[in-house]
Amino acid sequence: MSSSLVAYDDSDSEAETEKTEAPSTSSRQTSLPTSVNRVQCFAPGNLGPKSTYETQPTENTDSSGTSTVCEDPPEHYTWNNNADLTSPYFRRAYAGHTASCVSYETYEQTSSSSTNSGNGVSQKRIHKDSTTAIKGIRPYIPKRLRQENSSMPEKKESDQRDSSDCDVKLGISGEQTLRKISELIKPYLGSKYKLTEVPKSLIFHMSKHSGPVNEIQWCPVREQSHMLLSASMDKTVKVWDAVDTGCCLQTYSCHSCAVRAAQWSSCGRRILSGGFDSMLHLTDVETGKGKQILSSKNEFRISALKFHPTESNIFICGGFSPEVKAWDIRTSKVLRVYKAAVQQTLDILFLPEGREFLTSTDAVSRDSADRTIIAWDFQSAAKISNQIFHERYTCPSLTLHPKESVFVAQTNGNYMALFSAQRPYRINKKKRYEGHKVEGFAVGCEFSPDGTLLVTGSSDGKVFFYNYHTARIIRTLSAHKEACVRTIFHPVLPSLLTTCSWAGEIRIWQ
Repeated sequence: MSSSLVAYDDSDSEAETEKTEAPSTSSRQTSLPTSVNRVQCFAPGNLGPKSTYETQPTENTDSSGTSTVCEDPPEHYTWNNNADLTSPYFRRAYAGHTASCVSYETYEQTSSSSTNSGNGVSQKRIHKDSTTAIKGIRPYIPKRLRQENSSMPEKKESDQRDSSDCDVKLGISGEQTLRKISELIKPYLGSKYKLTEVPKSLIFHMSKHSGPVNEIQWCPVREQSHMLLSASMDKTVKVWDAVDTGCCLQTYSCHSCAVRAAQWSSCGRRILSGGFDSMLHLTDVETGKGKQILSSKNEFRISALKFHPTESNIFICGGFSPEVKAWDIRTSKVLRVYKAAVQQTLDILFLPEGREFLTSTDAVSRDSADRTIIAWDFQSAAKISNQIFHERYTCPSLTLHPKESVFVAQTNGNYMALFSAQRPYRINKKKRYEGHKVEGFAVGCEFSPDGTLLVTGSSDGKVFFYNYHTARIIRTLSAHKEACVRTIFHPVLPSLLTTCSWAGEIRIWQ
């Protein structure tokens, strides 16, 4: 049978293949010394090589008789480039990501074996995907895969965030400050809370936030109650030493939009945060590495979060949606959905024992607000009552009395209303705490730990102290120049008050 007389330009003859491979192999052998192998180490997430390391022969050799040792990547490959590198948390390499290191001798043996195989007749080398990146060469990605990756960015980000780390900046104090017990708190740990007095003097002025502060909360663990949590519109969550130094201990930048709500867990080791990026993040504070225990995409922007008082693995979130959801952090799934004919949930309050909870909404009709405060059964997700507050004002915040079965609702009518925490949740028409201004701000209110004082912020920057029993103003404190949106007492130290403002300031008063 006659052979074809047509020769193609892109076909290589066997002789040409042998001639081209032989000099390339010899040239590689003379380009590198035999005593030291040079390998390329690449930082995770980058295409180009960052640095070159030398490998020394060791006693543990592989089957080819050569050994490769890759040193640890340099310190600027730690988790956060903007973090303090002197902190012991960040002098570490990436967990779960190893640098790609391949020696030249291993590559030479694989190429020569493929050239000499096939009964003396050289064959064309078969391209195999390698995990090694070569300097100046970017891997080719087919057009179909590029289109698929670009069409589903949100799904890819949510899958990666489940095992990713949060952007964390540690302050100067470091790990010891997080786990220490303040000398100022130790004398009060074994005794009951004393009578609360009105604070008069300013102790700390903390202004690290570049946006309005939406939430502040002391750590619920008494031994670690020197730590203060703050969430801000600048997309960050911070932990402060607000008792001894007033310094920022940690900064978490997990959210891509404003952080509207944040809560400590009951154990004081985790922080739950939610924001306008519709993301929920549960961050481990004790390790200081910002490891995401839970990171989930919600269907609406989040404006309120609360942990269950008795079941520490369950929390409730609400926001710009008619639905309120109960989540389980062990499974990262929604347990129950509470539906109401509203547009937004402003605040959530659990009643004692956690069997029932209240939600304040923005549902206001012409002459009444019959769905402004709704009582829910936690287990059955059924509405207990939506005829609690009938005046034409929304309630941006709710707070529970520490000793008596009553709760207070902050209203946009520039007053606070008192309700019974038992069914049918009747309003106390004889008591009304008024004198401060709300004017559309999410101004919070809270009782003192002994229940004698009721404190609230004001849109003019002042702090108002009310006598709980008489509803009279005891004192007014000029705390901030802009609206004061949160005021909370310390759970252990008597008469220690924290305030935050719309200007991003946090102040500690004694």
